[in-house]
Amino acid sequence: MARHRHGLATLFLVLSVLGLGATIGVDGASESRGALAAPGGVETALGQLTGLVGAYLMMLMVVLTGRLPVLERALGQDRLVRWHRRIGGWPILLIASHAVLVTLGYAKMDRTGPMHQLGTLLRSYPDVVAATVAFALLVMVGVTSYRRARRRMRYETWWLLHLYTYLALCLAFPHQLADGQSFVGHPLTRIWWSAMWAATVGIVLVYRVGLPVWRSFYHRLRVVEVSEEAPGVFSIICAGHHLQRLNVSGGQFFSWHFMTRGLWWQAHPYSLSALPRPPHMRVTVKDLGDHSRSLADLRPGTLVAIQGPYGAFTPEARSQNRVLLIAAGVGVTPIRALLEDLPPEVDVAVVLRASKSEDLIFRDEVVSLVAQRRGQLFELIGDRSAVPTDTAALVSLVPDLRGRDTYVCGPEGFSQQIVSSLRAAGTPAERIHHEGFTF
Repeated sequence: MARHRHGLATLFLVLSVLGLGATIGVDGASESRGALAAPGGVETALGQLTGLVGAYLMMLMVVLTGRLPVLERALGQDRLVRWHRRIGGWPILLIASHAVLVTLGYAKMDRTGPMHQLGTLLRSYPDVVAATVAFALLVMVGVTSYRRARRRMRYETWWLLHLYTYLALCLAFPHQLADGQSFVGHPLTRIWWSAMWAATVGIVLVYRVGLPVWRSFYHRLRVVEVSEEAPGVFSIICAGHHLQRLNVSGGQFFSWHFMTRGLWWQAHPYSLSALPRPPHMRVTVKDLGDHSRSLADLRPGTLVAIQGPYGAFTPEARSQNRVLLIAAGVGVTPIRALLEDLPPEVDVAVVLRASKSEDLIFRDEVVSLVAQRRGQLFELIGDRSAVPTDTAALVSLVPDLRGRDTYVCGPEGFSQQIVSSLRAAGTPAERIHHEGFTF
């Protein structure tokens, strides 16, 4: 299964590169030596190229976060989001270059100043004003995507701002066909480009809108109980119909809409803390902000809409029959579900980290599941300086960790430190699987 996922990841990368090559090729085919030699020809050609490549990368970014099941299962949301972020700055830079270069090129061609030419483009060329608004929206989304900016705003605000990406794409598309040199008078390239945009929009409509709506109506989840597991940690038990058809793996998560005042419009990702047991499923949430805090007051009978299941933090990601599970805090929730879903023949070692014993969420359940498997359980309780989790500490607990698939879940700093320790111990990168609690 791990090889299958690696193959799908490679195929996706190859297709993405081929698409980029085709985009560059389409632009090159529309250029002529005469046009390049004319005043402003080089600037205009480079402007067309940067605009096309920037638009292609925007489509690719939407696909990466479009919830395509084959990508979610093969790569996991963490990796898809990382790729999305790495690409993120390039479309804005390329589209800004497109605007500057085209303005300069047309100004040279018309023998006028850049500012005068910019006014002419805005007044006289079809859909340029809409494209300018689209670019401004993309800049806004890009600025709020930087880590420092994200940390200073609520998840709900960040999520709403990112919805403007879709509006920006819709505003920009007509300008590309109306003014793009690669498409004006070239019906085949217009059809090809339109088909790519239509496929991108289709992915969003089907997998981010249509499928979640259908699943929510089909499964008809309602809250039946809210219970406190530890200080500030609450489990929400929902009941629904046909839950066995959700095809959930241990370690996966859903995006949840709790259909009550003030919460219904927000989608927040929370992992299941146990495999569904029809008609019930359980999610466990720590009080980390306004949304998670308000979930403690949910009333029985509250309707629940879901998107998912998502994520590759599952038993299928492993390549070995020996597994090490490491969790801290509320990170134990996907680890506990994963422990329940691993095949019985898998040799399991579990490390739980907490500052105080009362912070060990689901301790009794984890103890029982580990005992059933005759596995090993290590509880690291206390201050970090007194109870380290560095390379030496992990190797002393689990001497054969290099030969195990390791799953790590917890706060971002904890996960990064554990991953670094595992790499230093010699664990191959492809055997380290981790989930974060950041956006």
